[in-house]
Amino acid sequence: MLVLTRKKNESIVLNDNIEITIVDVQGDQVRIGINAPKSVSIYRKEIFLEIQAENKKAADVKAIDLKDLLK
Repeated sequence: MLVLTRKKNESIVLNDNIEITIVDVQGDQVRIGINAPKSVSIYRKEIFLEIQAENKKAADVKAIDLKDLLK
């Protein structure tokens, strides 16, 4: 993991097209702004993990046997 130190209003750039800016720091909370193309999905990690779990659940559902459907 790369760890960088940034101050308020300072940024980092990823892949020439994603800019992450420190907007505000209050106590133990940091507000960040992300400027990225619309084609880039951005999620909070807890939401991303929920999406992955739901996708895995959906993929694990057994397909209904067509014969059972036609009965």
